[in-house]
Amino acid sequence: MKFNPGEHLEEFNRLYREMDRIYHELAVNAGMSDSAFFILYAIVEMGNGYLQKDIAERYSISRQTVNSSVQNLKAKGYIEMEPGNGRDRHVYLTPAGQQVAERNIYPVMKMEKAAFQEMSEQESRELLKLTRKYVRIFQDKTEHMR
Repeated sequence: MKFNPGEHLEEFNRLYREMDRIYHELAVNAGMSDSAFFILYAIVEMGNGYLQKDIAERYSISRQTVNSSVQNLKAKGYIEMEPGNGRDRHVYLTPAGQQVAERNIYPVMKMEKAAFQEMSEQESRELLKLTRKYVRIFQDKTEHMR
């Protein structure tokens, strides 16, 4: 059978969208927007006290989206903020936010880890290696459009 990059790309894009759908459903089931879910996820993963800009950079979310979601989460009492240098604000989970994370974020992280553990170490490394390579090549190809 002849290699058809178009078919492989379609499958890759379908899988990417499927992953996006899974996370969207997890966020909806938690009663949150996708961005609010990922902000809480980021705080759990990175730890309390990171800056909004750090979250935006690490998760490739616009600073505006991070700020908007942080304000919504703050209004719900899930996070609090402390001043940093200049306009920087450090983000922390409140006790209520910690409870939400324990119900909705930690279980997802546990399932993600379990999914990775079902692959061999070699498979996990190869997945990461090839995904990094694809992202780097695609970034290079789209540089003129950004």
